[in-house]
Amino acid sequence: MPAPLGKVPTKKMPNIQVFGLEDSNATRNTLRFFRERRIVVHYVDLRKKPIAQGELRRFTDRLGPAACLDTESRAYKEQGLAYLSTDAAGIISRLLSDVRLIKLPLVRFGDDVTAGKAEDTWKAWLARPK
Repeated sequence: MPAPLGKVPTKKMPNIQVFGLEDSNATRNTLRFFRERRIVVHYVDLRKKPIAQGELRRFTDRLGPAACLDTESRAYKEQGLAYLSTDAAGIISRLLSDVRLIKLPLVRFGDDVTAGKAEDTWKAWLARPK
């Protein structure tokens, strides 16, 4: 087990932001992934602080709104979204109104973003020369 890290990243550490929910297994696994590599991340719990529209737009512009929508979530099935046809603006408004619909975790490293578990991409981020 690595030694506990401080809350403030050093200059050599990458600036990584993780958006998720505390009760999400995917979010906990992501935080563990970075913690095992001794990387301090900026974590935002979406229940305590909802994602801003501009921040969500950053993910949807790069990945597409459908990639940020969790089609396997309970909220998606309860709301019957599989039977509705929605455009990009409709998906974004639903994501802003109900954080349970977002494919977690949303991870950002500079201009690069991922939605969901993407360990290979995160390893590539950490392997970049500083």
